[in-house]
Amino acid sequence: MAKFIINVIKVFVTVGGIAYIFNKIPFFDAISNWQESTLPWLLFIFSLTVILMAIQANRWRGLLLDEGKKIKLRTFYAYIALGYFFNNLLPSGFGGDAVKTIAFGKRFGNTANSVAAIAISRVMGLIAMFLSFFIALPFVLVQYQIPKAYTITVSLVAVLAVIIIIGGLFSDKINIPHKLADKVPFLLKLQQAFTLYRSHPKAFWLSGLDSIWLQLVTIIIHYAYFRAVGVEVNIAVITVFTTIMVTFTMLPISINGIGIRENVQVSLYTGLLGIPADIVLASALLSYLPLLFQAAQGAVVLAAALKK
Repeated sequence: MAKFIINVIKVFVTVGGIAYIFNKIPFFDAISNWQESTLPWLLFIFSLTVILMAIQANRWRGLLLDEGKKIKLRTFYAYIALGYFFNNLLPSGFGGDAVKTIAFGKRFGNTANSVAAIAISRVMGLIAMFLSFFIALPFVLVQYQIPKAYTITVSLVAVLAVIIIIGGLFSDKINIPHKLADKVPFLLKLQQAFTLYRSHPKAFWLSGLDSIWLQLVTIIIHYAYFRAVGVEVNIAVITVFTTIMVTFTMLPISINGIGIRENVQVSLYTGLLGIPADIVLASALLSYLPLLFQAAQGAVVLAAALKK
């Protein structure tokens, strides 16, 4: 019943958010900003999306240490694509991670380490995002007054991410009750998998470096969304506003952040920068095309797997 109520709330927030934004800015008014000049930028974004997925694959492979080296990078890329496919089907931004991790673990017999690697990857990606946010923030505050609620929320989630990554590395200091360990033996394997990175600092910090590259590619992609609709926005502003948007879409109150993403972006770029709301929404809607491109790659991987 609790799960049902939570899902109902997510649907309500998502539908309400979409209805509100399209009542305020008609859909066709927004996409009318997509012109012929949009296509080259979209192709550029698709190429960056492939690079982004390749970096994610390399990060996952590196965190699996010597076992990861035995597996080709393209295999990791395929599972990354599979994850994106299921992310677009399941009502959570983490559903695809669960599917690709379990599928990978069953195939290569390394589920615990695979789960730990994906979890570390996720959190390191967030830390890289928050690091770029705090670097860019002073440059943005010189020109714009960002509501404190945004910076406070980002700061709290950033602290939580650091706590999670430290807690994972030192999770062996936590004693799992015997009854729970006997009932769910996988917890002990997962605990060992997390703490393994204390003895492999190079792999851990290289995953952080990959996360920084990922963040840079992500910032360029979001910059390209605005260029695709004929607007140029300062990179520092893109960095700060993208972090705020991603932070709010991570809150488990909607389906994959849909409805929240669009309203937060219009609030920021129109409310603070004065960019027309229909143009901001046009760039936000454009961001769904790379997601479909990623999901399409995952569909090909799934079809090939089912065929085998």
